[in-house]
Formats: sequence, structure tokens, C-alpha cells
Amino acid sequence: MNLKNLHSVHFLGIGGIGMSALARYFNHMGMQVSGYDKTPSPLTKKLEEEGMNISYVDDLEHVPSAVSSQKDNALIVWTPAMPKDSVQLNFFKSEGFELHKRAAVLGMITSSMPAIAVAGTHGKTTTSSMVAHLLKQGNVNVAAFLGGITQNYQSNLLLQDDQERDSWVVVEADEFDRSFLHLHPNVAVLTSVDPDHLDIYGNGEVMLEGFHAFLKLISSDGKLYIHTKAFQKLGDFDLQKVNVTPYGIGAGEVQAIQVEALPGLFKFDFVSGEKQIEGLELHMPGFHNVENALPAIAIAMDLGLSEDQIRNGIASFKGVKRRFEIHYQEEGKVYIDDYAHHPEEIAAFLNSVKAMYPKRKLTAVFQPHLFTRTRDFAKGFSESLSLADDVVLLDIYPARELPIEGVTSEMLLEGIKSRRKSLQPKAEVINYLKANSPEVLVTIGAGDIDRLVEPIAKWIQNED
Repeated sequence: MNLKNLHSVHFLGIGGIGMSALARYFNHMGMQVSGYDKTPSPLTKKLEEEGMNISYVDDLEHVPSAVSSQKDNALIVWTPAMPKDSVQLNFFKSEGFELHKRAAVLGMITSSMPAIAVAGTHGKTTTSSMVAHLLKQGNVNVAAFLGGITQNYQSNLLLQDDQERDSWVVVEADEFDRSFLHLHPNVAVLTSVDPDHLDIYGNGEVMLEGFHAFLKLISSDGKLYIHTKAFQKLGDFDLQKVNVTPYGIGAGEVQAIQVEALPGLFKFDFVSGEKQIEGLELHMPGFHNVENALPAIAIAMDLGLSEDQIRNGIASFKGVKRRFEIHYQEEGKVYIDDYAHHPEEIAAFLNSVKAMYPKRKLTAVFQPHLFTRTRDFAKGFSESLSLADDVVLLDIYPARELPIEGVTSEMLLEGIKSRRKSLQPKAEVINYLKANSPEVLVTIGAGDIDRLVEPIAKWIQNED
């Protein structure tokens, strides 16, 4: 399909973070962009402000006539999260429209540019955002399709500074629904291969096969930066001429050493062979974020950035919304929000928070995401949440799923070993916090817990 011939693009699930980046791209290219999503959100409102036509009713009346009546030059981009009985989805299928999933369209857009693809069950968004930021700050002509809103650019889409000049593109390689198999990276990063999305893959071994298939897409003579733990879990794999470089804190060919956790930032030294950059300051805290910075720095060095450019790029990286986002940090009171929704992510996040504030009581408010994920990793969730002193559990956010009998947030409660633990309705969370005066408070989850962030931040800032 020739994307340049399109007159309009319609998105089913336009409010998704990856879908909205594509929508912004086509809107920038001057095409008519419209879409449907189930509910309004700050992101969909922003897309509307940028000129896109978005509806929240799944019927044909809200499909623009330029789409429904001129299918030859219209593209429908859809997400598997759309319900099977969707009126719009079934109409477009039955009428023979050109339908593609987000990953396939992303593959089409990026096929003519050298690509840096970041894969892994955790850390994709932060790592890809770091890569894009370092390259942009280092005057490399780069575009990026990201899975989060970067604080530096307030967007999940970065466009080239010069459309006429050769450009690199940074993309997230999403393992969900095997979407990353549409990409053809020249450089790849693999951050982690912990089991996830077992509703798609069935078990961890099949998921590892998916990652093997992705790695085989790396171009001949390409490069792979892989976390040491992922390297061990994947075992032997033949990538022919691909240069494979493991990385980690104190391990691998690319390392972080002298890592120091401080309130609001982490300091570390970068080491790669004989190359060393000392005293880097990362203001997006976390041991895991230090690890995410390692392949970003290595790629920046590969593309010619100087030590000063890298040092300034790391120091100026403001992070990504809902990834270790510090909303309040004053004497005796801290509030941090994070998107973590897997036991390994929660453990990495909470361990980092405890290292930053070692003598403070830690209160964690967690909303499980998906019934299947809660069921599959119940023990791991309980163990990782036990790192907090006080755990508040919200009801499971179902996302695309229907309830599963016997699977509730309560099933996590018994295994949590924290001094205080409870189930709370979302509407009562702030009242609970007022009654218990948390010292270090974190909210965690990938569902609509984000709707609590602003009111909690306002309460903390205004509390006497």
C-alpha cells in the first residue's frame, strides 16, 4: 500500500498511546485523521485540539463521509483491543476496506529509514525515549514513535528536524500480539524477557520463541544491545553477523558502576571497554532506569555523540509521564507515580524508591491490570508489593477482558507481608491517605489509576 496516496486515515482505538503517535504522524503529513475510542481522555482531547475528528460512539454515523464513501484511498488502523462485536470494525471488514494493525503501519512508515527498535517486557518506553532524546540533543536527524509522553517534548511523536535529509527512526517493538514482527531493525535493544501477555502466548517458553523471531529480523551486520538477564534466559541463538553486546549494572560488556541513589536522581559511571564516562546524573531515578540508559548511551556513542553531548543529554532527560514521575518532593513528604504493572517492574520500582528514601515509611497504592495477568502472577505481585510498609489495593482494571471467576484483588492480600494492607474503593483512597499521613507515597498501575494522580498531588501540595 502506498501511504502517500491516502486522503484519510481512521483509527479504531485512537486513544491508545501507540495509536495516537501514528495519528499525529498522519495528521502532520496533511491527511485527514479521524478515530473512535471508548472514552475521552486527556490524550484524546489533545488530539482533538490538534485538529483530529474523534468520536466516542461506536456507530457508523460518527464515521466521516470522506472515510466511509471513499474507501480506495482510506486506511483503517485498528487495535486488537477493539471488541469483536464493534460496529465500525465489522463494517470496515465487511465492506473490504484496507485494514492494518498499528504495528504493520509502523513497519510501512519506517521501512525506508534505518531503525532502532527497543523490545522487552519492561523498559521499552523509557529506553526508546532516552535514545531519541540523546540523538536529538546530539543533532542527529531522528524521528521517534514512542509508547509514552516524553516530559522533554510533551509528545509521543518526534519528527525529523530535516525531512529531506536521511534520518534514523526510533520505535518501540511491542511483543503484545507479536506486533514487533512487522519491524526490520538495524539496531535493536532487548531490555527483558520476563513472562507476560500469557493470554496471547500461552506460556513463557512460547513468548521466548517470539523474542527469538524478533531478533532474527535485525539486519545483517546490525547490532543488538541485550540486558544480561535476558541474554541468559534466551540461551543460544544464531544471529549470524549481528554484533551482540550484553549490558547491565556491574555486568556485561556495557556497564554502570558506582551507582548511587539520591533523592530525585541517580548517579553512575558508564563503562564500555576502555571508554568511561564518570559522574553521570540521571534525573529519572531508579536502578532499572540506570540500566535503561546504558544502551541509549552506547547507541549515541556509536552514532558519534561526544562525551559532553552524552553527559548533557542524560542530565537534561526529564523522563516520561507515569514512569517514576515525581510529583512532590519536600521535607518529610514525597509522592511518585509509576506505570508498573508486572511483579518485576513493581519490585524494581519499589527497591529504587526505598534506596532513595531509606528511613521513610513507604505507602503503595496499586491497581492490578487485567484479570489474566493478576491470575498468572498473583504470587509475584504479593511478593513485590511486600516491599512497601503499607499496601492499598484497588479493584482490578479489566482493560480488554471480561471478569474471571475467583480472580480479584483480594487474592493478592493474603500473600502480602507488609505491616499494613487493605482493599480500598478508588473513591476512598484520598480519605484513607488523609487518615494515615504517608511519608513516601507511590501510586502504581497501568489502568485508570492515573485519574487519581492529579487529585492526590493537589491534596499533598495543599496539606498543612
